[in-house]
Amino acid sequence: MLPHLTAIENIILSMNVSNLKTSNKEQKAIELMKSVGLRENQKDRRVLKLSGGEQQRVAIARSLSYNPEMILADEPTGNLDKETENDILEILKNLAHKENKCVVIVTHSENVCNQADVVYELKKVKS
Repeated sequence: MLPHLTAIENIILSMNVSNLKTSNKEQKAIELMKSVGLRENQKDRRVLKLSGGEQQRVAIARSLSYNPEMILADEPTGNLDKETENDILEILKNLAHKENKCVVIVTHSENVCNQADVVYELKKVKS
């Protein structure tokens, strides 16, 4: 995300980069924000003024702005408190189970692994 932009500007930027064709990008961005648990009155706040969990929600909304089939999330719950971590995991699980998105998460969190459908663990090979 670009820290000098607002939440909604970050989401709309993603739509512009992906050449998304929609009649009202701002309304679509607001709908995406609401879908990940953000309020409409947060749209004009700069990303750096948002909490870590709110920033993650903007990042998820931004990634959904062009309707991808797959979402790659690198430590999406890093630096979040347990409650916010669980909120973010619920969003990602709903994307996988209800919207049929392929969600791939890279994590060091045991809690995230325990909630995943499939876990692959990287281990150092002894030489």
